Amino acid sequence: MRPGGLTPEGTTVLDLRYVAENKDAILTMLKDRGDDPGKVFAEADPWSLDIRRREIIQRVEGLRHRQRLAGEEIARRGKAKEDTSGLKAEMKTVSDESKALDAELAAVERRLNDLMLIIPNIPDASVPRGDASANAVIRTVGEPRRFDFEPRSHVDIGLGLGIVDFERAAKISGARFASLWGPGARLERALIQFMLDLHTKEHGYLEIVPPYLVLPETLVGTGNLPKFEGDLFKTGTADRELYLIPTAEVPLTCLHRDEILEPEDLPKKFVAFTPCFRSEAGSYGKDVRGLIRQHQFHKVELVKVTAEDASAHEHEAMVSDAEAVLKRLELPYRVVLLASGDMGFGSARTYDIEVWLPGQNAYREISSLSNCRDFQARRAQIRYRKDHGGKPRFAHTLNGSGLAVGRTMVAILENFQQADGTVAIPGALRHYMDGIDLIGRSGNA
Repeated sequence: MRPGGLTPEGTTVLDLRYVAENKDAILTMLKDRGDDPGKVFAEADPWSLDIRRREIIQRVEGLRHRQRLAGEEIARRGKAKEDTSGLKAEMKTVSDESKALDAELAAVERRLNDLMLIIPNIPDASVPRGDASANAVIRTVGEPRRFDFEPRSHVDIGLGLGIVDFERAAKISGARFASLWGPGARLERALIQFMLDLHTKEHGYLEIVPPYLVLPETLVGTGNLPKFEGDLFKTGTADRELYLIPTAEVPLTCLHRDEILEPEDLPKKFVAFTPCFRSEAGSYGKDVRGLIRQHQFHKVELVKVTAEDASAHEHEAMVSDAEAVLKRLELPYRVVLLASGDMGFGSARTYDIEVWLPGQNAYREISSLSNCRDFQARRAQIRYRKDHGGKPRFAHTLNGSGLAVGRTMVAILENFQQADGTVAIPGALRHYMDGIDLIGRSGNA
């Protein structure tokens, strides 16, 4: 992102001008998100750096004006055969000072740019302020099933059926990995195909197979870098640095990086199935057992690139598209509007969809759907024209799971478990399972 970039009229955005002129709002926003401004700006703050930047620019402009006047005077004296040595000596001093100030200005702007990249998006005014306890349940859909036996966790179900293996996966790759066997692998494949068909055939998304390795600037564009480098798996070669994608949101959002889209191009609606790779830094101790929090998992991701005035509508539509997966699978769930302190770094407004898990006797997140407005587009330079020939403005980007495949499998195992340890297959998936309606204890359907 370029500090001080163009700001479209009528848009409240995180560019340098907005930050510089709204210090109190930025500090309040950080506190609302649960961040300590003192820690965020421990080494430097954008306001003092911006003041110094302006001072340098003003001084350099003054020196250059002096150089122009002196140049004219030196030319005049030269023609008149008058002494110019004093002026030339002065200009040498001015030139040296200008070079030093140019170097300082470049350093200040680099520090400002680094700071701008770690300031999160501003929550929408409608977002509840506070931590996760302030999250608002918008609607609850479906009734949790009443069991006439004690429901088991997906771990116990999967191990009992022989369709999931954690020990052998750990032998291969370490903790937080799993391998799916036989009907378990087939169920995951069925879920992927079902979700892709639903989103492409009924919801109008264009399926993409994106790269799974991306450049650092791609992750900067979506807000994953520099702040969340510890959550990423980094690789590369001698000539370039690459990262494994934490979600398909990253490559899908940046498909149109550094482009200007025309009115008829929007909205862009992308869907992709990809593996996702996350180091889960800072998550140790959370969901260690089972499929909930893995270093590698599969997800069907939804991404939209829209015009500013359409993004709120497209956000609600995206939530509806993700809900449709759970409705077809007959899984109880609820939709939650996240509070400011529970939202992601780049989000202005986020809905979580939480599915009911009988084995945990709790609702757990299965999709997080965010409207980032122009936060990512500004970083990735994704722009559009509202009218042909009009001034380019930053697009709005949205993303969400449609759904997390592993967590959907968890929900099916727990909600469709039978007293004898078998698991029924939801009707919507039987076509994708070649008519199989039950996963039996032998591990063979």
